Amino acid sequence: MNILFITNHLNVGGITSYVFTLACGLKKRGHNIYIASSGGELSSKFKEAGIISIPVPLKTKKEISPKIIFSLFKLSAIIREKKIDIIHSHSRTTQVLGCWLKKFTGVKNIFTCHGFFKRRFLRRIFPCWGDGIIAISQQVKEHLIDDFKLPAEVIAVVNNGIDIDRFKRVTSKPKAEIKKKFGLNTGAVISIIARLSDVKGHKYLIEAMKIVLREYPDSSLLIVGTGKTEKDLSGLTDNLGIKRSVFFVPEIPDTTDALAVTDIFVMPSLQEGLGLALMEAMAAGKAVIGSNVGGIKTLIQDGRNGLLVEPADSPALAQAILTLLNDPAKRLELGKEAQDFIQNNFSQEKMVLETEKEYLNCLSVKD
Repeated sequence: MNILFITNHLNVGGITSYVFTLACGLKKRGHNIYIASSGGELSSKFKEAGIISIPVPLKTKKEISPKIIFSLFKLSAIIREKKIDIIHSHSRTTQVLGCWLKKFTGVKNIFTCHGFFKRRFLRRIFPCWGDGIIAISQQVKEHLIDDFKLPAEVIAVVNNGIDIDRFKRVTSKPKAEIKKKFGLNTGAVISIIARLSDVKGHKYLIEAMKIVLREYPDSSLLIVGTGKTEKDLSGLTDNLGIKRSVFFVPEIPDTTDALAVTDIFVMPSLQEGLGLALMEAMAAGKAVIGSNVGGIKTLIQDGRNGLLVEPADSPALAQAILTLLNDPAKRLELGKEAQDFIQNNFSQEKMVLETEKEYLNCLSVKD
């Protein structure tokens, strides 16, 4: 098949990681993959993988935008020229564009829902769900059914998959060298990799760290990511008097160094479609703690391959971290179980095969 992905950008983030993993897997299976986007810091990574990029001005969050109109005309010509068989969109704006491309070219459009949407006015007027819908978790599917009244039979659940081998290897660098690079303290490292947004729950992890430091004063909290709450979170560390133990690192294209020095990975989200960074930490064999919400519950089986806590509960989060810091053997056991769980259930190959099946199902249905 000739497959066209449409995504807003190729910067560091969950959707870009998803698109890269899926595109590489589909390419290995002999498909021709094209990616239309506004480009970004990871563009060279796609080029090195032999994936063809098509530059279009899609860096917009507006569903009605001249950028979408321009992209529509440019991509319509390319779809005919390259004989594209299916279009795969990955955000609200590209979802709208994909539906317009279907009207102009007749090529079917599949949309992957990566999280939870607000029921905004424009979405009700222009739903633009496409010819097929992929939800990255059962919880996301239920959200689409409950909040947007979509029929269950039009939504396929295809969980994110990751390149297990990449995270099994992590890095060969000495931990002391990596800690020095990040400026970390000498003790245990608790980490989170996520955009700095209220929904990710960083606030509660920072508050929990205040409690953890009473027992483990040489430990560090490594926060990898950027976002609109960075100033507030930095101010919170000041107010709590723990600034010297909390380290903010901007988004990085390769998280293997951060995972290599991590002793406990925490995902304290208030809402989460699935949690790609959490999956990567589990694939790296790290002990993980997550909120008992959304797709996190799909990944973490409490007490077996990680620990679950209720969302927005800093004392409970602190207690879970202390439980694992006090029991290194338990950390190793949970990390091994987490790694096995991801390998058996969330591999790149599984995601690719299931997505390919949805493409074929979509193409087999006549308009």
